[in-house]
Amino acid sequence: MRSGPLAIFAAAALWGTAGTAGALTDAGSVPLAAARLVLGGAVLAALAARSLAVADPRHHGRGAGEPADQDGHLLGHAREAEKYRRGGPAPARSGIGAALASGLGLVRGRPALLLAAVAVAAYQLCFFAAVARTGVAIGTVVAIGSGPVFTGLLSWLLDRRPPTLRWALATTTAVAGCAVLVTGGEASGAEPGGIALALVGGLLYAFYAVMASRAIQTGLESGVVMGLLFGGAAVLMLPVLVVTAPGSLTEPRALLVAVYLGCATTALSYLLYGKGLRTTPVATAATLALAEPAVAALLGLAVLGERLSGPAWAGLGLLAVGLIIVALPERARTAPEPAAQRTASGA
Repeated sequence: MRSGPLAIFAAAALWGTAGTAGALTDAGSVPLAAARLVLGGAVLAALAARSLAVADPRHHGRGAGEPADQDGHLLGHAREAEKYRRGGPAPARSGIGAALASGLGLVRGRPALLLAAVAVAAYQLCFFAAVARTGVAIGTVVAIGSGPVFTGLLSWLLDRRPPTLRWALATTTAVAGCAVLVTGGEASGAEPGGIALALVGGLLYAFYAVMASRAIQTGLESGVVMGLLFGGAAVLMLPVLVVTAPGSLTEPRALLVAVYLGCATTALSYLLYGKGLRTTPVATAATLALAEPAVAALLGLAVLGERLSGPAWAGLGLLAVGLIIVALPERARTAPEPAAQRTASGA
């Protein structure tokens, strides 16, 4: 298997540990989700800031053709300071200020990234609102299962990349398996408003995944893209954390779980997801991300002592088949041999 799908699968596996980790504490799901996004977004933003600062030649090292004095100091910086003293523009900032300025410049030049950051935060709110109205099983299936479908449609609409027959078959198989796995073959308590919210959540996920993929394909570093998206989402979710955390995240175990969720299931997982998007079509990545409920189910068996029904096992197998189909590399198409060449070789 190629490294891109492997990175996506590793990210999905980390996402799949979130439910088990959350079950180890009595803290509520909303404060945990808010802490996860705020902490993970802060880590991703810090890593992105470091990458931007290191990548900017004005702040680190001599640029191409820029002279240095005998002590190795950049003459360019001295010239900038002299211009500033004479009333010219201020010299380039360094460190955190320069990285922040670079990040804001990237967002200003790509407003879709700002919208994607809003979508990251809005997805969390839609998902928990959907689960509250229509139940965990149905809300999860609709939100997670609709994500790959919306991703394929958005990729087709924006990038003129029509879904392949194999992707459609694999996605249909994986979504069906996910539905049977999560519901155990039984679906009850569906509420139209909750299902609508879950569908909006799936669309929001698809939107920020496609926007991230498009930014990465234009040459932006994947870690920087994820830092911009989740750093912005962390700012938006901070009020939710401030309101809900004081009564829920005061115990040491709850704090440890929140740190794990932020650092592992958000920061590390989305670094891997962004790395996978460098070489993996976003529609394929969204389908591979359906490995999340499979990992969650297996961890529930191994760690929490849960049991799967017969239909749930069948759904797990169906989901695995879909993931294998979409992960296998496509055969390289060979161009047909020219007629003249075939004639010459046969003579």
